[in-house]
Amino acid sequence: MNHANIPHLEKPVSRLVMGVDNQIELEPASVVFDDFVARGGNCFDTAFVYGAGVCETVFGQWLEKQNRDQVVIIGKGGHTPYCNPEDITAQLMTSLERLQTDFVDIYMMHRDNTDLPVSAFVDVLNLHAKAGRIKTFGGSNWSVARVQEANDYAKSKGLQGFSVVSNNFSLARMVDPPWAGCISASDADSRAWFTKNQLTLLPWSSQARGFFVRGDQDFLEDTELVRCWYAPDNFQRLARAQELAREKGCDPIQIALAYVLWQPFPTIPLIGPRNTAETASSFKALALELTPLEVKWLNLESETRI
Repeated sequence: MNHANIPHLEKPVSRLVMGVDNQIELEPASVVFDDFVARGGNCFDTAFVYGAGVCETVFGQWLEKQNRDQVVIIGKGGHTPYCNPEDITAQLMTSLERLQTDFVDIYMMHRDNTDLPVSAFVDVLNLHAKAGRIKTFGGSNWSVARVQEANDYAKSKGLQGFSVVSNNFSLARMVDPPWAGCISASDADSRAWFTKNQLTLLPWSSQARGFFVRGDQDFLEDTELVRCWYAPDNFQRLARAQELAREKGCDPIQIALAYVLWQPFPTIPLIGPRNTAETASSFKALALELTPLEVKWLNLESETRI
């Protein structure tokens, strides 16, 4: 397992993050979480809204038996319509109780609220950072323009700014968001911004929610897969991932995850395996190397990869 460093966070973070949004029972969750740790993973993605609080509670029960100093927790709160400083504070305190911990390592607002100035969010997050409840912070589903505005404000006031962003990012273009208010960073302008600023991206749906396993123009049973990912350009990307996978002796979904890992800016992809076999599949992507030209070719930005 490779690791990455994030500003204001002393612990290195595993290059893959385990999402807990699908784990609602302690026993099966423990099997998946223990296996992830045994493979070298240490970072887990939680949120106030996952499972109406059940997912945080189950993770907290598992965490109780772990060495807290060796676990990196991503917490999220302030999902619409509760994206304001007061509700973020209330939800953070509830999340800490559910997780049975005094702090989360990385805290992100689950959505943005453009009716409020960025200063309102930067100020409240700095208060919690100074109180030790969070170490570093950022936003999920925030536009890069708002992130830039937030960091400009933080710098002008001598405050801590955003160290991370969690938007969608995958080899497949998100045709339609799975949930309302979701933002992708896969477009050229966003990629250029992350490359220039070298801010860490924590991509959700980093493997396009199974598109590179089940995507097929004749497979229409999964209506969400069809709605969110089916498009001619994505099927071209799938064909190229299949071709490269045959040459490298792996699966197309591993090529797709390697694409995310080999960007010219820091990425720490979120994965959501339901079982240990899916975790093992994702981890194989860590052993793959992609050249810059292969990355461009996979994304249809080059006609050759040699």
